Amino acid sequence: MDDLRERMLEMVSNAESSEHPLSWFEDLYRHSNRDREQIPWDWKGPHPFLVEWSNENEASGRALVVGSGLGEDASFLWKRGWKVTAFDISEEAVEWSRNLHKETDIDWMAGDLLSPEQDWFGEYDLVLEVHILQAIPEEIRRRAYSNLAPLLASGGQLVCIGRLADEPNMDERGPPWPLNWDFINQIGEGLEEVEKHSSTIPGKEGKRYRAVWKNA
Repeated sequence: MDDLRERMLEMVSNAESSEHPLSWFEDLYRHSNRDREQIPWDWKGPHPFLVEWSNENEASGRALVVGSGLGEDASFLWKRGWKVTAFDISEEAVEWSRNLHKETDIDWMAGDLLSPEQDWFGEYDLVLEVHILQAIPEEIRRRAYSNLAPLLASGGQLVCIGRLADEPNMDERGPPWPLNWDFINQIGEGLEEVEKHSSTIPGKEGKRYRAVWKNA
């Protein structure tokens, strides 16, 4: 795992000095040769905080999964009855996901949170962001998060999940760059706060958060 992280950090460094600072996502997926063990954030199942949220909420409708990775969260929502659109900045991740989840009719797309499709705005009953904002540098992150809330339909919910910056001496070499509550609160500006939750997950380092807002 240490070797994998060092390889990822080298890709991140190379991308940061290029005209496309997020290109390392595509590099990592392509160089993995579709070996899931080479994708450090692949939990091979839906995030436990998403499962918990879904168990406590019987809502359904149109869902947009932001930075969908290998599609486990998107597939989980689809199985729970949502009509799902899932996008990722990596075209390789999108094609890999489509292959992994052939039994679904999820709309897989290559896309970028910095420039969402215009017909996404105001359309979704659920917008789900898991571990994406924490994976991009701060100057890009601040431009990206402001595009989340406008994607919600009236009454829609925004669910954001990630690692919480609440520990001293954390490795500052990101990604990930764990987020603090001051930043997380900004994500939901203009929305009605529904929940702020944090706890540890067995087998995973650090504390995680789940923040939920509603477009009233």
